Amino acid sequence: MHWVKKAKYVEEYKIILTFEDKSRKIVDFEKILRGFKGEVFRLLKDLEYFKKFRVDLDTVTWPNKADVSPDYLYETGVEV
Repeated sequence: MHWVKKAKYVEEYKIILTFEDKSRKIVDFEKILRGFKGEVFRLLKDLEYFKKFRVDLDTVTWPNKADVSPDYLYETGVEV
């Protein structure tokens, strides 16, 4: 299991994540959000709201309690 230690906004819906194993991956959440349904993820499509993310509970979270599995982020991220 992986977990997120740090998150830094890059541009658009892209965030660089640093994981517990010190790997750094850029994750394009625009692609992820296209596949996720439901009210909680619809709010994240607003870029200004998306930027309100933080690292909590070992993953990226938003004020509306939306989060994405850190293992999923690890698998979909691209090494930087």
